[in-house]
Amino acid sequence: MITMKTIKISILSLIALIGLNSCSSDDDSTPEIINEEEVITTVEVVLTPTTGDVVTLKSIDLDGDGPNAPVLSVSGPLQAGMLYNGAITLQNETVSPAELINEEIEEESDEHQFFYQFSSNLDASVTYTDTENDYLSNGSTNPVGLTFSLQANAVASGSFTVTLIHEPNKDASGVAEGTLTNAGGERDVEQTFSITVE
Repeated sequence: MITMKTIKISILSLIALIGLNSCSSDDDSTPEIINEEEVITTVEVVLTPTTGDVVTLKSIDLDGDGPNAPVLSVSGPLQAGMLYNGAITLQNETVSPAELINEEIEEESDEHQFFYQFSSNLDASVTYTDTENDYLSNGSTNPVGLTFSLQANAVASGSFTVTLIHEPNKDASGVAEGTLTNAGGERDVEQTFSITVE
């Protein structure tokens, strides 16, 4: 004689069996590789003159898109008429030790380019001193911008903006000259510093 208890146990066993059979493994499919964007908290631009004091521009933004604004610092003024050798360093300081993002940019230099812009009242210019070939040995003369030269001309105060573009249109007209107009891609970093040329 089948009891109510036996029926309940049978139903529960059937439900458990169906549940186990419905779980399947995705081992047959290849997982999609996701190239996550790097976390960049710190931007440091070091400008070394042929003579005189080194000028360091630094931005630290430990909360990323959080409510706190980046902490900006500029170590001093630029000298009018001076040529500076520039180098930029990007880091993720949310981890210890801090992660140097430059290494990834070098490994993917064909997918990155820095752009340097001055406000219209500043008489200054930037020239790239590195190319993809410096990091990838691919023969390309496309610029990257991890290193550059900066010519500070007349006395003035204004803004200097550093932008890193991921997957720019490097073949587009004008991109090699450092303009964002035709760059396309996505902005990984954009930071503006207030500078003075004396």
